Amino acid sequence: MKIESLLIDYLPILIFFAIACVLAIALVILPFILSGGKSYKEQTSQYECGFEAFSGARAPFDVRFYLVSILFIIFDLEIAFLFPWAITLDALPLLGFFSMIFFLFVLTVGFIYEWRKGALEWK
Repeated sequence: MKIESLLIDYLPILIFFAIACVLAIALVILPFILSGGKSYKEQTSQYECGFEAFSGARAPFDVRFYLVSILFIIFDLEIAFLFPWAITLDALPLLGFFSMIFFLFVLTVGFIYEWRKGALEWK
């Protein structure tokens, strides 16, 4: 009787898992069925790098794309660190406040360095 009650307790989790699996499979298969295989030029074009593909995947292109993407990731992570810090600011000791100020200072110096070196210029 104990095993049966344990299985009854886990039945909602099993049902939820089954629904999630069916939904995941449906969301993968339905677009192929509903689309009918129709595609057009704009749908299959590359849009990440800002220009049309001109040769193979191993062809070199401008390094500024990488610089801008890395800068975006750095400043996006800065926001990811700032949000929890701002939420818990009243509970932090003074060391927590000044460590974040130092972190922001280092990022600001790095941003000014990148700006002066011209990494943000897109010509």
